[in-house]
Amino acid sequence: MTTVTADDLRERVRALLAEHDPGSTDRDDFLRARFDAGLAWVHFPVGLGGLGAPRGLQAVVNAELADAEAPDNNPPRIGIGLGMAAPTILKFGTDEQKHRFLRPLWTGEEVWCQLFSEPGAGSDLAALGTRAVRDGDDWVVTGQKVWTSGAHSARWAILIARTDPDLPKHRGITYFVCDMSAPGVEVRPLRQITGEAEFNEVFLTEVRIPDAHRLGEVGDGWRVAQTTLMNERVAIGGGAMPREGGLIGIVADTWRKRPELRTPDLHDRLLRLWVDAEVSRLAGERLRQQLAAGAPGPEGSAMKLAFARLNQAISGLEVELLGEEGLRYEEWTMHRPDIVDFGGRDAGYRYLRAKGNSIEGGTSEILRNIISERVLGLPSEPRNDKDIAWKDLPR
Repeated sequence: MTTVTADDLRERVRALLAEHDPGSTDRDDFLRARFDAGLAWVHFPVGLGGLGAPRGLQAVVNAELADAEAPDNNPPRIGIGLGMAAPTILKFGTDEQKHRFLRPLWTGEEVWCQLFSEPGAGSDLAALGTRAVRDGDDWVVTGQKVWTSGAHSARWAILIARTDPDLPKHRGITYFVCDMSAPGVEVRPLRQITGEAEFNEVFLTEVRIPDAHRLGEVGDGWRVAQTTLMNERVAIGGGAMPREGGLIGIVADTWRKRPELRTPDLHDRLLRLWVDAEVSRLAGERLRQQLAAGAPGPEGSAMKLAFARLNQAISGLEVELLGEEGLRYEEWTMHRPDIVDFGGRDAGYRYLRAKGNSIEGGTSEILRNIISERVLGLPSEPRNDKDIAWKDLPR
């Protein structure tokens, strides 16, 4: 088997640029050509946007294309597709599903969202009650989902629904790809403490999903969903970042430029958080090295837990550092952003938005359980409902 090297990838990038000049080629056409050249995600298989190369070599491609000022696929806008849907489709999808969904997902022509959480099944996701009933070659889905980021702009959704209520809650769940434009799908905004509505609640009323859009076996949805959830936590908390990237860089920059704001107590707290942020960044580098060797494990939960704690502590310090200025909130108008922006706008926004970091992508309480059981090997919490049919559980 031929091993792809960094030089091989540079040559492929040069060939792509020679044939598709970024300055004169339509953006979507360029991204499609990049995908077809295997330069989208180099660790994916040939024909699916990759070359079967080591994951770490993606940085070589990205750097070469950035130097050429080539367009990217706007990852913040399509993060759910890239970080959650794509790895799940790659692992569990049929060949037909992979070829249908992965290319427009990566180019950003089709945006994805995630229909997992429900009003009565958030931290206890396996208690979900959205029903999918088989009807010939289709499944008829009825239920309600909540906290759905980007549902208002999504074309497709990854969805888990209960297909057998007679089985215990972790069984009898099946995983689907749902067309967000299908009849019976209704998206309603959920206004947040920031004043915007990047989240939604989604009502599904007899939505028909073809069996061809099922991922994995019937009743095996919980196992399929674990791939999505592990990748989600890495996507939220394990992204590559330079030293002083993220919120800690914003606060450190303010500290350097505004000496009149400094106090000994704030100085001590900033130093401690700077060290914590750097430790978290370096741990993320190690996690990405592990990812290069295989699928993400429970370590991603630790990264996401640290991300939430740090963002909340750093944004709180920033508000205190700025004093009255930190209490200003420049914009309180209802709008529907296309991206989730953890660090944008002003200090007041960052402080409020960070409150959601310990809820989205798995609550910090649940992540602590995962770390204690799957990383530290501590005994599991007692669970009395594991062998009881879902239909018999109290709700």
